[in-house]
Amino acid sequence: MNERVGQLARLMERGRVAVLSGAGLSTESGIPDYRGPDGMQRRTAPMTYQAFTREPAARVRYWARSHLGWRTVARASPNAGHAAVAALQRQGLLGGIITQNVDGLHQAAGATGVVELHGSLDRVICLDCGEVTARQELHRRLHTANPGFTARITAVHPDGDVEFGDDELAGFATVDCAGCQVGMLKPDVVFFGETVPAPRVQECFDLVERSQLLLVLGSSLTVMSGRRFVIRAVKLGIPVAIVNRGVTRSDDQATLTLDAPLGQVLPDLVHRLGGRRLTESLA
Repeated sequence: MNERVGQLARLMERGRVAVLSGAGLSTESGIPDYRGPDGMQRRTAPMTYQAFTREPAARVRYWARSHLGWRTVARASPNAGHAAVAALQRQGLLGGIITQNVDGLHQAAGATGVVELHGSLDRVICLDCGEVTARQELHRRLHTANPGFTARITAVHPDGDVEFGDDELAGFATVDCAGCQVGMLKPDVVFFGETVPAPRVQECFDLVERSQLLLVLGSSLTVMSGRRFVIRAVKLGIPVAIVNRGVTRSDDQATLTLDAPLGQVLPDLVHRLGGRRLTESLA
């Protein structure tokens, strides 16, 4: 592994690195990813936009499970990988950070200007009036509407909800927008089946096109939402490096792949590149 980390450091030393991070970066913070190290999808499919907006029962199920699951995300702390990305940014090596994650841990670690491709769980949007409010406020309102609600949790999901039996849903009450009083509330994230806003996608393409290296961290690149940036980089002749546990869909397009824990690889990179840049500045 040391040799490959050294190769990655040499690819990064010129700077202007675009980072694309996925759920694998947050697993060491206690937030599961969608796929295991073997690349196979975990059993439970995530909520879709169509089901959430069209099926009242699905919406109640989502908010009940998300109400209990929110505490997992809210209490999560950045891990060594997040801290290392922020350190690489402070060293001036990064041209920008794109994250597929909705947990806000890059910012909690000190990174700035992060493009949240799929939004963030700490915000809630009204689909009728468009008002955006803090998730913590909705959590308080749901707690008031459902005093003492609890359930036997059998699984935690990466999109901020948990799994428990439908028989434990009885009586759970959702709430409407506090602003317009009637609007449907939705977490300010892009559900499966929903489209990422075009200006946000263009911002990411622009960032990749200005870069000298695209560094993928903790993403299997299975869905096109993130993989399109790899495709664009390859088309433009921009090298792609991937650090991930397990295989990815773009391994054959990458200049370098590294199957190793991000919490080990990224701090090592910070040390190697920080020392190298200090040496160069003194020369």
